[in-house]
Amino acid sequence: MVFSSILFMFIYLPVVLALYYLSPLKWRCIVLFVVNLIFYGWGEPIYVSLMIFSTVVDYVHGMLVEKYRANDRLARKIVLSSVLINLGLLFFFKYIDFFIANLALIQAFSSLKPLGVSLPIGISFYTFQTMSYTIDVYRNDAPVQKNILKFGDYVSLFPQLIAGPIVRYKDVAEQLNEREHSVEKFASGVRRFIVGLAKKVLLANNIGMLWDVYKVMPAEELTTLGAWLGIIAFSFQIYFDFSGYSDMAIGLGRMIGFEFLENFNYPYISKSITEFWRRWHISLGTWFREYVYIPLGGNRKGTLRTFLNIFIVWAITGFWHGASWNYLLWGIYYAILLMIEKAFLLDWLKKAPAIVSHLYTLVLVVIGWALFAIEDLGSCITYISAMLGGGAGFTNSTVSYYFMGYLPSLIIMAFASTPLGVKLLNRLPVKSRQIAIPVLIAFTLLISTAYLVDATYNPFLYFRF
Repeated sequence: MVFSSILFMFIYLPVVLALYYLSPLKWRCIVLFVVNLIFYGWGEPIYVSLMIFSTVVDYVHGMLVEKYRANDRLARKIVLSSVLINLGLLFFFKYIDFFIANLALIQAFSSLKPLGVSLPIGISFYTFQTMSYTIDVYRNDAPVQKNILKFGDYVSLFPQLIAGPIVRYKDVAEQLNEREHSVEKFASGVRRFIVGLAKKVLLANNIGMLWDVYKVMPAEELTTLGAWLGIIAFSFQIYFDFSGYSDMAIGLGRMIGFEFLENFNYPYISKSITEFWRRWHISLGTWFREYVYIPLGGNRKGTLRTFLNIFIVWAITGFWHGASWNYLLWGIYYAILLMIEKAFLLDWLKKAPAIVSHLYTLVLVVIGWALFAIEDLGSCITYISAMLGGGAGFTNSTVSYYFMGYLPSLIIMAFASTPLGVKLLNRLPVKSRQIAIPVLIAFTLLISTAYLVDATYNPFLYFRF
């Protein structure tokens, strides 16, 4: 699917855009829907039917909510039906084998065998989107969509279909019916797409190779500094991989007239864990806040209830990322940190020197990435133990070799993780910017394309979620 996505972007995208813009306005809806299904079906044709099923189910549920709005009790049951069907699909395809494998550890269920169900790419994203539609219609946050093709476009919209950002229905409801197309918006989309492409192929891919070395390094060779170097590499990889894909999705959306909300806002400059999660994967955090945390009562029912709600939301958030215990522990890890900050630490961090609060945040986030990146719990504990001084010594020649080899990349990525580059560019005179930006974009596209043609290492981390 990774190869098919890259192939689609570079071979089919010009064809798709030409078809879209050459089509009469009244045909663009169906053209876009067909394009979306071809894009998704290129890698997994069997699961196109699953997406169509999900589309029809939630379209019908939205219509039923609108029809029986006056009967609130029945409308609530319809919403519940939509939620259960969507969660049922997600549970079966993403978690059924995990639960069977864990049940099989109990003697009474030892005969159970995993079903071998493969995970449809992007199911975690589009099931959350379709759930938001029915809920938004029920809440009167968005009008019911009576055109099933337009609703199908929302569910299967190819720019953000397989790795987000998660687009709530109410944020694009009006755009599905009418959106702006202009040369300026198209050009802005192209620039944003190229920036995201560069993040992915020039930064994430390169530093990811360093993480690949350390994540499989035997415990007897893993030093403390080596463990930190490896997980810092992963921290950069996952940021530039996912934010890069989000940039590409936002850029592609603009090319066909859509405006998606931002998904990242320089999270590594945060000075608290609370701030970090306002800047990282914004669409997921927003979804859980609006559709889980607030309905549970949010922070309106006292401190203990607030902490319980935080724990529930973050346990679910962790498990949403994958059917493995490490993701659940990762979610609980952040729940505990956020509760501590909410209880007393956040006030102290606001008064502390910026460097102290910033280092506190980065250290805890990087430790969290170790929990996230290593699914095997035994290996995960061993790795974190090495980070905390329990490794094979403090450092060795291998660490020095990789550190010096990757030092230029690490410096570039540290700089690119901040808004300094954008600020420096904006300080240039207008005429200089008008020359510099197109030249930089063209050069970036050339280098990124050359790298893609030559490279065999090109993982998209968030495809598996």
